[in-house]
Amino acid sequence: MPPRRSHRADPKQLQQRLLIWYRRNKRDLPWRKTGDPYRILVSEIMLQQTQVVTVIPYYRRFIKTFPTVSSLARAPLQKVLKLWEGLGYYSRARNLHRAAQVIKERWKGKVPSTVEELSALPGIGRYTAGAVASIAFNIKTPILDGNVRRVLCRIFAIRKAPRQAVVQDRLWSLAAEILPEQNVGDFNQALMELGATVCLPRTPSCMICPLRESCRAYQTGLQDRLPIRVKRRTLPHHKMLVALIQNGRGLLIGPRPERGLLAGLWGFPEIDWKEATTSLQIEEAIKNRLGLKTNLLRPLEPVVHTFTHKRITYHPYLFNCISTQNRLPASWQWIPLDKIADYPLPNATRKIFDQIATDRLPLAAEQPAVYRKRKNVLGERQDA
Repeated sequence: MPPRRSHRADPKQLQQRLLIWYRRNKRDLPWRKTGDPYRILVSEIMLQQTQVVTVIPYYRRFIKTFPTVSSLARAPLQKVLKLWEGLGYYSRARNLHRAAQVIKERWKGKVPSTVEELSALPGIGRYTAGAVASIAFNIKTPILDGNVRRVLCRIFAIRKAPRQAVVQDRLWSLAAEILPEQNVGDFNQALMELGATVCLPRTPSCMICPLRESCRAYQTGLQDRLPIRVKRRTLPHHKMLVALIQNGRGLLIGPRPERGLLAGLWGFPEIDWKEATTSLQIEEAIKNRLGLKTNLLRPLEPVVHTFTHKRITYHPYLFNCISTQNRLPASWQWIPLDKIADYPLPNATRKIFDQIATDRLPLAAEQPAVYRKRKNVLGERQDA
């Protein structure tokens, strides 16, 4: 077979072919049925690091509850987080809520149209600002997400790791160079759509790609090897003990810190396994932290959750509260089981709670402890 001849992408030809393909093949997505900049902003923030199929039901519920910037701006943060529950990356919800307040205060409820103004909003980076500006306002500005990065790396046969700073700069320049003068929003969406449905990471469907004649990777047989993949680092693994403490009024839950991982959500008391591994040590930690005397009833199924930077295995255990020695810290509350679902919970906490959600929790005095004090709660025995 003779070698394929390499062609350099012609911007006008590329634009024309991609736009024709997009108009015939684009997916029917709810945020593509509106020109409302606010709704487009919501969709773009939800789509950050999250698949379309996951976002669709969240987007619909969110827009139904908060149809305007003003309705989101005046909503309590806890209500916003509750609607976001399960979507992950909760800083997006907090930043979107704050961005709505800034838009209401500074721009009288109208989403700003320039990349510079959008970039000044909380949680809005270069990609999101460009996406909203181009899609909602047809501003000629490039975008570069994971899908677009992969498409450009193949079209221009870029043989360096795309996350290198110098390569990132080049990709942004290329994304700008191929932009049309008109229909910028459709073109940017077409690039993303191509990467999401045709120019896939491991099995690109080159034979149905509208750009294969302009794609240098395809012309040189490199489409399966580009972009250059960098081996992912091994995530550190942590273990955490979770105490589900019951009394006659319900389970003890409290808000997480306002800053840091899962900020603003609610959960059960957590204890690092390095701090306590036996039931005696855990009960002592609960006593020191919350002023509660408890005994261990039974273990629940461990739950593993992977964050972007670490993996945590949660080992949950159900405790009885025998007595209260001091007043609980103000943030902790006894909540009936049928009310806990009203609070915004992280995914792992929700999975833990679901294990007992249908239980009828007894009063503390009705059920004795069933675990021996010397048993290690992670499954090992301690010396007597």
